[in-house]
Amino acid sequence: MPLIRLKEISIAFGVYALLDKAEFQIKAGERIGLIGRNGEGKSTLLRIISDTQQIDSGEVWRKPGLRCSILEQTPQMPKGAVVYDAVADGLGGVGHWLAQYHHFSTQIEGAGQEEALKKMGQLQHQLETHDGWSLQQRVETIITRLDLPFDAPVESLSGGWQRRVDLARALVNEPELLLLDEPTNHLDLETISWLEDKLAGFSGALLFVTHDRDFLQKLATRIIDLDRGKLTSWPGGYKDFLQKKSAALEEEENQNALFDKKLAQEETWIRQGIKARRTRNEGRVRALEKLRKERAGRRQLQGTAKLELTAGDSSGKLVIEAKDVNFSYPGKHVVSHFSTTILRGDRIGLMGPNGVGKSTLLQLLLKKLQPDSGTIRHGTKLEIAYFDQQRAKLDPEKSVVDSIAGGNEYVEINGFRRHVMSYLSDFLFAPARARSPIKSLSGGEKSRVLLAQLFSRPANLLVMDEPTNDLDLETLELLEDMLVNFDGTLLLVSHDRTFMDNVITSVFSFEGQGQVDEYVGGYRDWLRQRPSETATKTDSKLVKQKAKVSRRKKDLNYKERRELEGLPALIETLETRQAEVNDSISSADFYQKDKETIAGTLEELKKLEASLEEYYARWDELEARAEELGD
Repeated sequence: MPLIRLKEISIAFGVYALLDKAEFQIKAGERIGLIGRNGEGKSTLLRIISDTQQIDSGEVWRKPGLRCSILEQTPQMPKGAVVYDAVADGLGGVGHWLAQYHHFSTQIEGAGQEEALKKMGQLQHQLETHDGWSLQQRVETIITRLDLPFDAPVESLSGGWQRRVDLARALVNEPELLLLDEPTNHLDLETISWLEDKLAGFSGALLFVTHDRDFLQKLATRIIDLDRGKLTSWPGGYKDFLQKKSAALEEEENQNALFDKKLAQEETWIRQGIKARRTRNEGRVRALEKLRKERAGRRQLQGTAKLELTAGDSSGKLVIEAKDVNFSYPGKHVVSHFSTTILRGDRIGLMGPNGVGKSTLLQLLLKKLQPDSGTIRHGTKLEIAYFDQQRAKLDPEKSVVDSIAGGNEYVEINGFRRHVMSYLSDFLFAPARARSPIKSLSGGEKSRVLLAQLFSRPANLLVMDEPTNDLDLETLELLEDMLVNFDGTLLLVSHDRTFMDNVITSVFSFEGQGQVDEYVGGYRDWLRQRPSETATKTDSKLVKQKAKVSRRKKDLNYKERRELEGLPALIETLETRQAEVNDSISSADFYQKDKETIAGTLEELKKLEASLEEYYARWDELEARAEELGD
């Protein structure tokens, strides 16, 4: 029996229906990725399923007593709440009593303890009659399991920690169905990895919206595609979906071409002379009218964004040089003794937890901030384009058109004059939307405005701080392609792992206490090279690790030489098995298997990752010593 079933549901907020007689159902234990372009109605569908949005027509059936929780894009925390309050809030009325009981229990040591004891007595009676003590244990268990501080004010926590609190509030109800709307937005890499692990161990059904391709591939066993008001189910992971969807769109295009050809033939026939009209077949006329209505009602596939960067003149070979740079905020070292030389064509990604100082380092390198000590020098002929993650350059009162053209009708793109409306159509803005104020746009639309603004100016140094937030998958991949083909220099902050892997060639990594180290390669190369537990969570390739090694020289004996020779083959064997296990976990039916099989497979993967980490470290140690000795 399904948990929820939607039958011919429709809802519209504008010209087109977001959902047009759509059908869909979710079974227990499923892990479903919901994808579609920005504005297609993904968040609306989640609200319909969570029973917070009414539909225009159709039928929504829910399993009686279904426990369903939703993780919204933006956490909606109770005002002035501490962590305990916010998590207990997920239990409704009983949760409010628990939160009050918790607060009064902290007051019995101080002034007003008599009043506190009196209130606790009243609350105790209410809790006993509503199974409150077992629910209290559930609240405390989930807070402990997610490593949350019980009495910390929620508003004082970072966005990533607030996301943890929101997840705890969603899980405390022990939902059979958990809905997640862009759960990785604004999270750092460490928290995204943590979230993936927590959701992998969740026993209920998952339905989630995300633009994070790694997250989608790792968790989804089925893809639901929301396209032009219809929901289509695609069994398998995200990579399988891409292949099948491409074939389906090609078939749709062929069918539309045949339909349009037939319609054109019938239109030619009906427009023939008087003689043809006198003798025409009335059934054929009615069929033509039906064809016309069908063609008029066809919803075309939305156009593809066309991202093209206005290229500036080449910069000098030296782009930026930093020497012994130090910068601190009160009580916090952001950058300590940082030196680097950035050359023309370098493509550098900045990696580290939220709040560690990635945006600050960008500001230092661009000379928007002055270092406490040390020097930063720019090369010649620099033309800088800067994408700000806070969208500070957008005036909320201005229209999209004015934000791009500043009151002019034309913009110059790569030396050619273009009407601003034509240019904005490349970024999927219809004329009416292009005249709307910035404050009325969605997060994804604001990101597209910033990209349009950024790409309208010549640049040979592109600085992008979290450009992928809120973009749909298709626009994200187009931006990725554009950056891959960009001839200038790139500085990039992003928590999208696939995006970073495909675009950058080196990494500035924040290692704590202001230390910033440089690594060669993309995201996964960085994971393998840095001394971090997260390195065990990735695919493995045989890569030389750690550019800097400081180990004591020691001759390799015969046994160690044989060990070094055999390690690559051993690692390759473990990698092959690791890939097989990962494929098994990614299969559509994995989480439908019995609990013992699931637990055994996950445990095997954990052991493989631990073994690979151990062998990599040993291989690195032996090879480094061999290199020091000139072996």
